[in-house]
Amino acid sequence: MRLTREEETMLSGGAGEAVRRALEMQLEVGAFFGAEDFVPVSSAHIMAEIESMGEAGLAFVEEMAALGAHVRIPATCNPRSVDFQLWRVLGQDERQVELEQRLSQALEQMGVLIVDTCINYQTILPPRFGEHLAWGDTGTVIFANSVAGARSNFEGGPVALAAALTGRVPRYGYHLSEQRRGTVYVEVRDRPHQRSDWSALGCIIGREVADYWQVPVLVVPDAQPTVEDLKHLGAALASFGSLAMFHLVGVTPEARTIDEAFRGRPPERRLVVEPGAIAAAYRSFMPEKEQPDLVVFSAPQLSLLELRDLARALHGRRVHPAVRLIATTNYHYSAVAERLGYVRVIEEAGGLVVSGACFYLLTPNELRERFGYRTIVTDSAKLANIIAGYGYNPVFRPTEVCLQAALTGRLPW
Repeated sequence: MRLTREEETMLSGGAGEAVRRALEMQLEVGAFFGAEDFVPVSSAHIMAEIESMGEAGLAFVEEMAALGAHVRIPATCNPRSVDFQLWRVLGQDERQVELEQRLSQALEQMGVLIVDTCINYQTILPPRFGEHLAWGDTGTVIFANSVAGARSNFEGGPVALAAALTGRVPRYGYHLSEQRRGTVYVEVRDRPHQRSDWSALGCIIGREVADYWQVPVLVVPDAQPTVEDLKHLGAALASFGSLAMFHLVGVTPEARTIDEAFRGRPPERRLVVEPGAIAAAYRSFMPEKEQPDLVVFSAPQLSLLELRDLARALHGRRVHPAVRLIATTNYHYSAVAERLGYVRVIEEAGGLVVSGACFYLLTPNELRERFGYRTIVTDSAKLANIIAGYGYNPVFRPTEVCLQAALTGRLPW
């Protein structure tokens, strides 16, 4: 890889040992992907929590902090595996809390903003068109690439931290204009009508495409999705298909027309989402029993509007005593929702609002073993996809059905 004079100084140790190690790691990544040089990035978003990193990851972060590492660009971090205020209520182990506290302290020592959110694009660092980023969480990356027109690859935890220390990433993948060209034409004949339908659409397309290097181009007649719809569409595409980018013709900034999305080239493949496909996506997640153990609104964390809608739906009602209802959000929306009374309404109904975490990170194996949790109902296709790997029976359903299940203790279908 070609190095600038500044990068050569970094590699020789002129900017400190931590930066030298960081750039060395990034050179390995760049060589693997055939990058010719580095590109400066304006921010980093780091997937760093104990549930996925383990103690080996913690040791790496603490070692870099001990070497005097400090970020040179704004850097944020993804959700934690604990809510430091509610871990006892949730029944989590104190050892998990101690490890997360150590990790947060080491990151904070390096100047990382401890925001613990997977929706940083809604609250902390809204991405802008053409901006190069070093973001790690798959949902944040696909939103930045697709909805904002910014540029990022999936940067794993260690290399996202490395990017925060060096201020650059190898120039490959979605930093290159060629990679952002649409490859798969998707004709959507089954119109999404609600937020969870967009999540279902991401499930359908992700299952069919399932290739990080492919970029589906969605043609949805008269589509007018909200930001929340696009958030859930992208999260599901990334979860089911490992996709880092999509185009929605007439909506996303690099796809004002079909021709623009494909850069004037023919698609490599065509798919049709036939009428009834969205309902079939819901039915592909079947309950083992009529009574759910959990109803969870999470993955991605809920926005203020989603918390408002949940509070309105629960106002004056009570969650069935046999069901635990959990909603996850970040600190910013939690604070505002508390001020506006949404948190109080949800809690009075018997629900729990978890801040700074996402459910699939909340040590789900341990919670399942401790409380006998098995059947989980959710309106997030992403959560339904991930949580199955932790021994749960996921039931993906529209939001209204999830609410009925929480209030009645029974799944209506």
